[in-house]
Amino acid sequence: MSTPPPQPALHPALADRPGHLLWRARARVAAATVEEQRAGVDLHAVSVLRDLVGSPGGAPRSQQELADTVGISRTTMVRVAAALVAEGLVQRVRNPLDRRSYALTPTDAGARAVRLWQERTEAVQQRLIRGFTDEEREVLAGLLLRVAGAEVGEETAEAVRDDIGFLVGRAHTRMHRRFLEDLAPLNLEPRLFGTLNLLARSGSLTQSEVARHLGISGASVVQIADDLEARGFVDRRRDPTDRRTQRLHLRPGATETLAAAHRVEAATLAAQMDDLSPDEVATLVALLQRFVTSPEP
Repeated sequence: MSTPPPQPALHPALADRPGHLLWRARARVAAATVEEQRAGVDLHAVSVLRDLVGSPGGAPRSQQELADTVGISRTTMVRVAAALVAEGLVQRVRNPLDRRSYALTPTDAGARAVRLWQERTEAVQQRLIRGFTDEEREVLAGLLLRVAGAEVGEETAEAVRDDIGFLVGRAHTRMHRRFLEDLAPLNLEPRLFGTLNLLARSGSLTQSEVARHLGISGASVVQIADDLEARGFVDRRRDPTDRRTQRLHLRPGATETLAAAHRVEAATLAAQMDDLSPDEVATLVALLQRFVTSPEP
């Protein structure tokens, strides 16, 4: 019998931070998406087609509008659109808002495909919210929708607006973009901020320990450590008990920058979650903690 993978854990320094939880939740959604793509289902294509089919009145949508609504890059949107056209699931038509450009509209085959794919995408949703009641899922979706704000427009199809994975991505995008801008004067980024929090709480850590606590790859931590070292926030030192291992240590002055970053974080959260009461923020944090740490089936 194979041993099940260890349950994901959250470090105490990051466990109650909405920004970090949204980041970890987005990573979990991305991992599930990759698994489905390996199984022959492109969830980006599913999201685009589902949004097209669910558009009010079935109105054609531009590729840029769809990319913004679904939350994918322009490059990914071009690839997805080309594949959907080649499969006969959508067709390009003149954009009714700009006759010089083209928009996408679903074919009858596309509408049928959405119905067939719905079962598969719902299965992904059930994996992601395993152990949640219907009421908890509804509460989480509602809170994420409010955090996402303008990232989810009125033109977004209702089926997509209820998709937890989609809402996690849009809420994270809005939060990350604002925090990235707010941290810039301190020469920090959200990913660096999280690592400094770990070091301030735990003391020195190996790069593999940082990777485990952040839920990222070792290669990503190497880049983070390089950036923190270049900005004068950390030192790399050999572990005295294992000279092959490097440990990260905060440098003098990093704690002052981190204190300033905490004030920026508080201001960012206040601005991004101004529509939520303190109790609702606490509920969102608790639900995201469960979402992130839920063991894989």
